[in-house]
Amino acid sequence: MPNVISRTFLALTIIGLGLSLSSCGYNTIPTLQEQAKARWSDVQNQYQRRADLIPNLVATVQGFAAQEKNVLTAVVEARAKATQIKVDASDLTDPDKIKAFQDAQAQLTGALGRLLAVSENYPELKSNANFLALQSQLEGTENRISVARRDYIDAVRAFNTALRTFPTILWAKTAFAGEKPMAEFTATTGAETPPQVKF
Repeated sequence: MPNVISRTFLALTIIGLGLSLSSCGYNTIPTLQEQAKARWSDVQNQYQRRADLIPNLVATVQGFAAQEKNVLTAVVEARAKATQIKVDASDLTDPDKIKAFQDAQAQLTGALGRLLAVSENYPELKSNANFLALQSQLEGTENRISVARRDYIDAVRAFNTALRTFPTILWAKTAFAGEKPMAEFTATTGAETPPQVKF
C-alpha cells in the first residue's frame, strides 16, 4: 500500500510540475521562436517566387524592347545579387545579415519598377498576353511579400517581447540565456513615398 501511495504522489507531482511549467511561460519562448522562423520561411518563399518570375518577364520584355538593354541587365544583375544572399533561421538574430538581405531585395524591387515603367513606351508589349499575365503574377507576389513580411515582423515582435517581459524573462535569463532578440525588417530609405510606376 505505501508503494501505491508513493507512486500516486510521484505521478501527481510530475503532473503538477508539468502543468506549472506550462503555465509559467517555459514553452512560450521556443514556441514564439519557431513561429518567427516559420514566418521567415514564408518571406523567403515569396521572394523566391518573385525571383522565379523575373527570367520570364525579362525574356518577354526583351522580345519587344531589345534596345532597353541597360534596364534588362540591371534587373538580371539585381536578381542575381538578391538570390545570392541567403539568410537562414540561425541568422535571424544578426541585424546586419537581415539588412543586407533587405537591401538586395529593395534593389531588385527598384530594378523591376524601372523595367515595368519601360513598358509604357511599348504599346504592343503592354497588350501582350504573356506580359500581362506575368505583370499580374508579379503584382500578386509583391502583395504576398508584403503580407509575409508583416507576419514575420509580428512574430519577431512577439518573440522579442517574450524575452523581456514577465514571467518569460525568468526563463529567458536562465534556461534560454543564449537566445538573442531577432532582427526585424526596417523601412528602406525613401519607402515613405510610393514609387511612380504606371501600368
